[in-house]
Amino acid sequence: MRAGSRGQGMELDAEPTSETLTSVAFKLVLLGSSDVGKSSLVLRYVRGDFRETISTTGCAYFSHRVNIQGRIIDFEIWDTAGQERYQSLCHLYFRGANAALLVYDITSKETFNRAQFWLQELQKYVFSGDMVIALVGNKSDLQADVSSQDAEAFAEQKKLLFMETSAKTGKGVNEVFGEVARNLLTMEQHKKDKQLRKNFTLEETHPSSVRQRCCNFQ
Repeated sequence: MRAGSRGQGMELDAEPTSETLTSVAFKLVLLGSSDVGKSSLVLRYVRGDFRETISTTGCAYFSHRVNIQGRIIDFEIWDTAGQERYQSLCHLYFRGANAALLVYDITSKETFNRAQFWLQELQKYVFSGDMVIALVGNKSDLQADVSSQDAEAFAEQKKLLFMETSAKTGKGVNEVFGEVARNLLTMEQHKKDKQLRKNFTLEETHPSSVRQRCCNFQ
């Protein structure tokens, strides 16, 4: 899934009215090789800032609140280090994650292949059906060595969201986080609907009056 560019801060679908909105927290992890721009993506999204070189040791944590579809979302963002020496620790940050961004550098096929590896690692520890996963091609302001068609085909095959971004210019950054948020809300609603159907089926199978007579029987 791809999206065009919009202005900064457009993740806010409407002006928030705190007295009527309910909030929900989602944990999101960023995975990918070193120097693909994971930290730059987060800083652009959270602070509207860009830095060319950022080195993450182990993992960095960010939080960001947005209003999406009448819901206040508190993103808990974990930016993992891409160096191989930290690879054995990354699974610790997968636990309880609701979403993941698999980030690669569109100028490097090696990082694209590495993103596929990170998907496999993620699926070892988390059932991907319980997560929203997006494949993100960063540095779209540069000449691509990985075609968007190839990346999108892979994303469709693995049932991932797909977008290209530029942390440097800001293009697509708000969009990818916003699309992940909307999919998380949809997934949450599906879970609620499933539980309601389950409760309704139970009620039909064992009406309360029958249960009460059963419990009162001596």
